[in-house]
Amino acid sequence: MEAVAQLRGDVYLEEWRMHVIEFATVLGQTIVAGDEQGLAGVWFQDQRHFAGIEKTWIHQETPLLRAAKQQLLAYFAGELQQFELPLAPKGTAFQERVWQALQGIDYGFTCSYGDIAHQLNQPKAVRAVGAAVGKNPLSIIIPCHRVLGSQQQLTGYAGGLDRKRWLLNLEQRQAGLILKG
Repeated sequence: MEAVAQLRGDVYLEEWRMHVIEFATVLGQTIVAGDEQGLAGVWFQDQRHFAGIEKTWIHQETPLLRAAKQQLLAYFAGELQQFELPLAPKGTAFQERVWQALQGIDYGFTCSYGDIAHQLNQPKAVRAVGAAVGKNPLSIIIPCHRVLGSQQQLTGYAGGLDRKRWLLNLEQRQAGLILKG
């Protein structure tokens, strides 16, 4: 492929490489990965739907990963409410629509899976929305923790319900709201 590109005079681009860092947070060991396109993942070490760090990923702190780490730590300290990072999550077209909708949930507020389904003009797709929310690779930054059950109850979170409760309480304290339960 490279030889063909050089023969044609094309610029051959090396495959984008995923970089990854790990660091401690108040909610446990956190893993952040990204490439030239943007941030691809933020996971807790024991998070559901996280297969682990791939062998091809490079353990190196890039400017993007450094910025993500700084912003996450500021968020956990209650000093940041909105992330300013280029995002590049990879999923199906439906998952990406759901993840885009999640980004519209304001800090300190919540909505239901049904609300997201209605927003997507697919009111019967509540379970599919729930599955897509659960597969969100950018925990916290794409705020899947802000989605609750139809009766405003805490339901599924790939990082665990204790973390979801902690995140919601942090945001609601900072926003001057109180979470029940």
